[in-house]
Amino acid sequence: MIPLYAADSAIDAHLLKGLLEQQGIDVRIIGEFLQGAVGELPATGLVQVLVPEEDYDDALATLEAFEANRAGGSRWF
Repeated sequence: MIPLYAADSAIDAHLLKGLLEQQGIDVRIIGEFLQGAVGELPATGLVQVLVPEEDYDDALATLEAFEANRAGGSRWF
């Protein structure tokens, strides 16, 4: 598994995870339970979406569509 995306939040990570799983891509999320910690942990960059190396190109295409829809003002409800 290799990193595909550093999410702003666990919500973003899970939205992307759902989209990738619909494409048949295995997905792992790491760091989501560190978000509430305070102290020496950074405030951002903790949540990462990982995919198998062989699926990286397909996952990247899905990620680009995901980000394009968010930037275009699409609503996810």
